[in-house]
This record gives sequence, structure tokens and C-alpha cells, in this order.
Amino acid sequence: MKTLKDTYPGENVKVVKINGTGAVKRRIMDMGITKGIEIFVRKVAPLGDPVEIKVRGYELSLRKADSELIAVEEI
Repeated sequence: MKTLKDTYPGENVKVVKINGTGAVKRRIMDMGITKGIEIFVRKVAPLGDPVEIKVRGYELSLRKADSELIAVEEI
């Protein structure tokens, strides 16, 4: 399954599942990333860390480790 880490700048994706447990999963969900939400990938740093996304009308930067936990599908 494709993760947010595998996306490219300019791509729109939809969250299918958040893998992970405990505090990490809760922190991702507290940022507004929940199942079914649409994410626009704005930029990816040259080495892939961090990934800049737009979710729920605001911009957010995620570490590569966190973006690997978010399973997505293309819209």
C-alpha cells in the first residue's frame, strides 16, 4: 500500500489508514490527519525529510518517519 512518504509534490491523496499505535498515532490525528481526509502534497525536501502538506486548510510539515505511517490512495 502507498504511504504519504511515497507521494510526489502536486499530488492529491486521501488517507486510508493511520498505522502506528499510542502517542504517535494520537499526535498525527491531533494534527487533523484522520481517515478519509484529503491531503495535498506541497513540497518534499531534497532528502525526503520533511514533507510539506496542506490538510484542512493549513500547511503542515511531517517527518519522514511519521509520513511512513499514513497509508493513502490517489484521488
